[in-house]
Parts: sequence; C-alpha cells; structure tokens
Amino acid sequence: MSAIHITKENFELEVLQSDQPVLLDFWAAWCGPCKSVSPVIDEIAGEVTNAKVGKINVDEQPELAAKFRVMSIPTLAVFKDGKLIKSTVGAKNKNDILSMLKD
Repeated sequence: MSAIHITKENFELEVLQSDQPVLLDFWAAWCGPCKSVSPVIDEIAGEVTNAKVGKINVDEQPELAAKFRVMSIPTLAVFKDGKLIKSTVGAKNKNDILSMLKD
C-alpha cells in the first residue's frame, strides 16, 4: 500500500477519524530534503500494518500546513485518536521515522 494523498477534503476521515495511528509527511516538490524522505515514507507505507501513512503537499494544502503550524519541511507528524501526538522537522532515517509510531 502506498502513502495516502491527504487533502483538506479527506483529512477528517483519513486522519482524525482513523482507528489507527497516522504518520503524515508534510512536503513540497521544491524541497530537497523532502525528496530524500519521500521514498522512505513510501517504503514504510508498504510495510506497516498497524498505522496509516499519508503525505500532505504544503503548496496544495496551505490550510492544513497553517492549522498545524508547519513552518519548515519536511515535517513528520503522528496523529492518534484524532490528536497530534508527535512531530519532528527535517529529514530522518527509516528507523527514526518508525520509532515515531511506537508509543
């Protein structure tokens, strides 16, 4: 399964109402570090079964970026039970990203 394309239209259903934790990657096409993280996010999306993985293009979804005060990208965020529980800024390796999904 690949990462879900998250928009303001599907955010509530896919993230806030999810019965699983959700890992989100806030990114943009012009962002170099985002390009290095993107394949890792896709890989994780294909491997994890206990969480959803989504991507939010901040240029296409400025309202979501503003709502969660995303000032730098890539920003990785984990939502659980409809609440933001963890976030980090900057390119991370796969193990660091996976550890965000652990309680």
